[in-house]
Amino acid sequence: MTRVDHAPPPAGPAVVRALLPLIRAEARAEAQAASADPADLEQAVWLRLFERNDAQGPPADAARWVRDAVRAEARRTRRTARHEHPYGSAEPAGSYGCPERAAVGADTRRVLRTAVERLPHPCARLLDAMLSPADPTYREIAGRLGMSQGSLGPMRSRCLGCLRRMLAAEVVAPELRGKER
Repeated sequence: MTRVDHAPPPAGPAVVRALLPLIRAEARAEAQAASADPADLEQAVWLRLFERNDAQGPPADAARWVRDAVRAEARRTRRTARHEHPYGSAEPAGSYGCPERAAVGADTRRVLRTAVERLPHPCARLLDAMLSPADPTYREIAGRLGMSQGSLGPMRSRCLGCLRRMLAAEVVAPELRGKER
């Protein structure tokens, strides 16, 4: 006597035609929340369906299975996106990606700190506190300087205006060339 295996029938064109609109609609609905491409979600669900079909056969409630599979793939995509970063996008802290940028950044910070030190004392103290690498809150700055938190914004605005005027006086206006004369 021969033994007959009762393997599940392969997912054929009829199954694809029947589930295509549902899978496509569910993938589009979940893609934006998952920050994913709908086509990627759709492809992952088709792969799950065909793998499942080979092992267990087609799902009894296809609509529910598709909804659950799309949502599961969307969750997986969100989890993966939190931990994966494209190669080359992460720059080492402080280097700004290359030595030239690091040198220019350091020079810019040095010039700014020098200009802030030349401001009148209250402005120098305030802007120095705001430029702190610790990135303090307004409440912390107000406590450190012994002033009300509500007066920090207007004072910061006046101090930045003073800094702008001081730096504008030091910057040489470009020479007129050609038709501008």
